Amino acid sequence: MIRSIVEGCGAYLPERVLTNEELARKIDTSDEWIVQRTGIKTRHIAADGEFTSHLATKAASQALERSGIAAADVDMIVLATSTPDETFPATATAVQANLGMTRGAAFDVQAVCSGFVYGLSVADSMIKNGMAGTALVIGAETFSRILDWNDRGTCVLFGDGAGAVVLKAGQGQGTAADRGILASTLHSDGRQHDLLYVDGGPSTTRTAGFLRMQGREVFKHAVTNLAAVVGETLGKACLQADAIDWLVPHQANKRIIDSTGRKLGLPADKVVLTVDRHANTSAASIPLALETATSDGRIRRGHIVLLEAMGGGMTWGANLIRW
Repeated sequence: MIRSIVEGCGAYLPERVLTNEELARKIDTSDEWIVQRTGIKTRHIAADGEFTSHLATKAASQALERSGIAAADVDMIVLATSTPDETFPATATAVQANLGMTRGAAFDVQAVCSGFVYGLSVADSMIKNGMAGTALVIGAETFSRILDWNDRGTCVLFGDGAGAVVLKAGQGQGTAADRGILASTLHSDGRQHDLLYVDGGPSTTRTAGFLRMQGREVFKHAVTNLAAVVGETLGKACLQADAIDWLVPHQANKRIIDSTGRKLGLPADKVVLTVDRHANTSAASIPLALETATSDGRIRRGHIVLLEAMGGGMTWGANLIRW
């Protein structure tokens, strides 16, 4: 059985760091208020002229270097983003050009904060059906460009960044002992549109608007749906929650992450948490957290790693990986 094996991770964060104290000098908020409700202390902000494609290219380059795979040998780029450089073409094609990759295919996936989970699932499917042998999956966002910086309920929550992984086809026996992606689950519910969206687009207002969110409702849906999708994904691999070595959740809010961990019966020391430093980087949050936990040695070969995310749409999903 073909398995999609993770060969390397990469990440990139813009140089500019925006602290809670700086935000408190501009809007009616405080460091204590933000930390208590979200766990966020700092976030990174892309510089003027620094686009999503630039962040994605730097993260991808690092992932390729660490995997020992050349860009020329990549068959496919799947870029998860809700903040593309342009309406079209796909930002993935700009990354393809930046990397010097002249073969294969490159395209974007849009599922907001669930984007990386969706992108990983798409790439895994294409590797399994033989359309690609090596795939680069990237999550990259410049959410600072779609925030209303006068809205303290949203502007304090988000940051910019990019993360990437390299997947390569390998052989397995079709059991949970295999290395690679063991199972994936994706869901969406379009009826929940008004809970989290951006009020603009070329088909409606012709310009991008600002992010709008009903925070309390998003919180309730997140805690319920994320625990359920984790159980569903574990069931596909015939595993229980106690098999998880590391939970790598979408880094939206520490309270959501803590609640999800408790529902699964996982101790806090099995949950990778980076929201305090990066804030919510949407599709980039999971690969950024993965890079952090692999670089510091927490995630090691053979570990069972569970990724889960929920985003606007509403969308949600999970990937189960043996590293």
